[in-house]
Amino acid sequence: MILVTGATGLSGSAVIREFARRSEPVRALVRSRAKASVFEAFPTVEVVEGDMLQPETLGEALKGVDRVLMISSARERMLQTQCTFIDACKEAGIRHIIKFSGKESGIGFNPENFRSTWEHEHIEDYLEKSGIAWTHLRPSQFMQFYLPQALTGLDVVESTLSLPMENARLSPVDVEDIAKVAFALLHSEGHEGKSYEMTGPEALTMEEITERISQAIGKTVRYVSVTLEGKKRAWLAAGIPPERIEAVSELLMERRKHSASRVYLDTHKAFGVQPTTFVEFARRNATLFRGELVLS
Repeated sequence: MILVTGATGLSGSAVIREFARRSEPVRALVRSRAKASVFEAFPTVEVVEGDMLQPETLGEALKGVDRVLMISSARERMLQTQCTFIDACKEAGIRHIIKFSGKESGIGFNPENFRSTWEHEHIEDYLEKSGIAWTHLRPSQFMQFYLPQALTGLDVVESTLSLPMENARLSPVDVEDIAKVAFALLHSEGHEGKSYEMTGPEALTMEEITERISQAIGKTVRYVSVTLEGKKRAWLAAGIPPERIEAVSELLMERRKHSASRVYLDTHKAFGVQPTTFVEFARRNATLFRGELVLS
C-alpha cells in the first residue's frame, strides 16, 4: 500500500489524480474527509482521516503501508508536523518515505533568508537520520502559482500580472509533471538515498510569462513591475493573512537576488516525462486565465 499525505493540497491532489488516471490503488491522508469529496469519483482511492501532527490519529492511515509520499502545508508548523510524522512512520515500520521538498536548487537560495527552505533542509536531515529509506523530490516554483486564483496570479479584470520581480528569470515546472515523476518513484526501486531536482523547460522573465499567456488565450496580458511594499499593501487589502504575505515576500525577495534560474530536465528524462512548456500549461488552463472559470 502507498500513502500520500497532504492529499487535498495542490501537489497532493495532482498525485492522487495521477493514480486515478492509471487505475492504481492509493491511500490518501486528509484532515477532513469533507474536503476530499472529489476523490469519491476515483474507485482506486482510499480516503483516510488523520493529522500528521497527532500520531494517535494515524493508525488506520499507516496500517499496511510500505511507502509514503510526504507532503504538508508550509503554512502550518511544517517542521514539527513532518518530523512528528517521520517518527510515527518509523514506529509503524514504514520502509520508504519520499519527501516532497521545497529545497529548491534552481536559484540557489540562502536558507537563512527564507524560512520554508530552512525548514525543508532540516526535515530532509531529520529523515536521513531516521533509519527509514528516503528519497527527496525537489521541484522548482510551480507554473500553477501564476493562475488567477493563486496569490501571485494575474488579475483577469485588468489583464495584468503585477509582481516585484524586476527582470529575474525563473524556471517554473508544471505540477502535473511532478505528479508523474512522483508516481514513478512510488512504483519503482533503486531511488533510496537519492535526490531528484526538477525545473520547467524554460527560464522565463515575467514579461515572457505574460507573453505566453497572451499567446495561449488570444488576449494581451501585461506584466507590471511593482515594489514589494506596494504589493504587500495590495495583498493586505485583499484580505490575505499577514503571515502568508511575509512568507511569500521572503520568497520573492530571495528569488529576485538570483536573476537567472537554471533549467534542469534530467529528472524528466530519467522517468520518461515530457516537460510541459509554459505556453502548453497556459493553453490547458486558458479558461482560468481568461476568467471564464473559477477554481473551487
